[in-house]
Amino acid sequence: MSSRTAVVTGASSGIGEATARTLAAQGLQVVIGARRVDRLQRLTDEIGATAMPLDVTDEASVAEFTDAVERCDVLVNNAGGAKGLAPVSAADLDDWRWMWETNVLGTLRMTKALLPKLIDSGDGLIVTITSVAALTHYDNGAGYTSAKHAQAVLHRTLRGELMGQPVRLTEIAPGAVETEFSLVRFNGDEERAAKVYEGIEPLVAADIAEIVGFVASRPSHVNIDQIVVKPRDQVAAGRFARRLG
Repeated sequence: MSSRTAVVTGASSGIGEATARTLAAQGLQVVIGARRVDRLQRLTDEIGATAMPLDVTDEASVAEFTDAVERCDVLVNNAGGAKGLAPVSAADLDDWRWMWETNVLGTLRMTKALLPKLIDSGDGLIVTITSVAALTHYDNGAGYTSAKHAQAVLHRTLRGELMGQPVRLTEIAPGAVETEFSLVRFNGDEERAAKVYEGIEPLVAADIAEIVGFVASRPSHVNIDQIVVKPRDQVAAGRFARRLG
């Protein structure tokens, strides 16, 4: 077992859960956080992680979680998500607030709180899971794409601010990954969520987790700045080769 400790947010499902499994298999000690503690407990029983409740939109929750983390060598900012597909003219401000609080300020809170421990580790790594939505825009997606652009700019800015410090930063920008993402976006509408992936072979959470594992296993002098990964059937956000009928 390595002495390195990895913290993974949003670990109750999808990419976060798969990443926790991957890093644990690589021998890292893994600390996982999410709001759905029952799911965290099941994962802990399987991989031997340390689980604690975490709501990245809540200052007190982040403080309690990060104070309990004694050492942090790897931080995976995975908690995030989308709400709705409304045009700007019909924007739901509560949905926008949730997306910005979760994707942007959640990443800021976790990174700021754990940065001293990442530096003290002597070889820290911050992996932020953004999206292809951080690189472009699409109709009806302004709330999510603006939040992901902001999250990515936060991460990229920190890369320069930490120059000379023993911390590496990698942004991973996935395209279509079949997780609970669309189910959350559409408020639990399973039929609508399924149509997002209809006729294509999307990425799965393990595909992204393997990339995180690769990044985390690079030697300390190697900084992989950004990885953009999409399914073969996807060229850009909202542009797919669908095999229907």
